[in-house]
Amino acid sequence: MPEEKRVLIVIAPVKFRDEELSEPIKYLEKAGIGYDIISTQTGLAVGMLGGKILIEKTVQDITQAGINRYGGILIVGGGGSPDHLWNSVPLQALVKEFYAAGKVVSAICLSSVVLAKAGVLKEKQATVWNDDAAIEQLREGGATYKPEPIVTDGKVITANGPLAAAGFGEKVARAVLAA
Repeated sequence: MPEEKRVLIVIAPVKFRDEELSEPIKYLEKAGIGYDIISTQTGLAVGMLGGKILIEKTVQDITQAGINRYGGILIVGGGGSPDHLWNSVPLQALVKEFYAAGKVVSAICLSSVVLAKAGVLKEKQATVWNDDAAIEQLREGGATYKPEPIVTDGKVITANGPLAAAGFGEKVARAVLAA
């Protein structure tokens, strides 16, 4: 039996955007792709709309060998992203490892900045939530900002926010299946 395809999902411990988590999960499940949800700290993570998820593993718990279990990484956005994800050095290192291994690297909303800070958006097209600071971070990371709902450049997929969450989830699921 072939090994199950899986995606590593990263959320902020507070103020992650609920539908940017729930919509992609629907498409992953529909495609038969498993997933694990981690954050920068363990405990109860609470979304902007009140969703709650118990986090048992952190970004630091995923080792180099551990990324081999996954076909991609998906970083959820929301108001907690700038405070908890943007400057997480272990998360940036994890993104670099996924990218270097040729896996799908994806982020939505404000979390596209994590990809820029990890250095994987150099000479890539990407999108982010329409926020001046976030757009500037993308450009500083070498990306060409595209004000579109979803932008795919190779195995890098970015989306601009909650309204793009379903289409983003579908694209990530397809890319992981194709990998």
